[in-house]
Amino acid sequence: MTSTTTAPQGATTAVALSGVTKVYGRGTSAVLALDGVSLDVAPGEFVCLVGASGCGKSTLLNLVAGLDRPSGGQIGLAGDTNPGLMFQEPALFPWLTVEGNVEVPLKLRRLPRAERRERVAELLRTVHLADFGRKRPHELSGGMRQRVALARTLALDTPVLLMDEPFGALDAMTRDILHDELERIWSERQLSVLFVTHNVREAARLADRIILLSSRPGRIIYSTEVNIPRPRRIDSPEVAAIAADVTERLRTEVGRHGQ
Repeated sequence: MTSTTTAPQGATTAVALSGVTKVYGRGTSAVLALDGVSLDVAPGEFVCLVGASGCGKSTLLNLVAGLDRPSGGQIGLAGDTNPGLMFQEPALFPWLTVEGNVEVPLKLRRLPRAERRERVAELLRTVHLADFGRKRPHELSGGMRQRVALARTLALDTPVLLMDEPFGALDAMTRDILHDELERIWSERQLSVLFVTHNVREAARLADRIILLSSRPGRIIYSTEVNIPRPRRIDSPEVAAIAADVTERLRTEVGRHGQ
């Protein structure tokens, strides 16, 4: 039996996964993508998921986002809104301005026009794009487009943010800057973040906790707290030490499956 539920206000978990399983296909062609994943994300917690390609990280995010249904287990969410989901590609509407792209979720929420304008201006200030509202996506750098995508996701006004390798296609310097921006916004808004990345150093830079998934089928095989004071630097010895430990465990897991 599968279900997705809404946790009551004041719940001690923002996201609660209990025995979540996902199977694609049927019969002899069935593929077990996730197998019995149980995970709680506390309110305000930043959790990073890492693992080999194909281990089910993105599948798990899609299930939490409600884009797909689990084959088994339960998914519980705090609050009365759907989580925000941000992908690696910004997926902006090229015919809309920056303001227009950020306004889309607000229109879907049927907010009055004056309120939408005020909210868009606030969100663009939040991501430091207040002077770029009339620009179109092709006039922006890759990092700026990701800021627009982040502002659009924040427009959903949800306490849970799901991020699927949002900085994977960016250069190292731009990614480092956006790490700072994301950390600031996460802290100010007290968001709960579930963040998928292939970059273990990025996970150690951002996370309160790192979760390592096994190769297919995806199971949680390791979890570690990242007790490094913030703000952090991605090239700090402390971050490097955490990343080295997780990377070695990931290497062992990949080697075990001959990948």
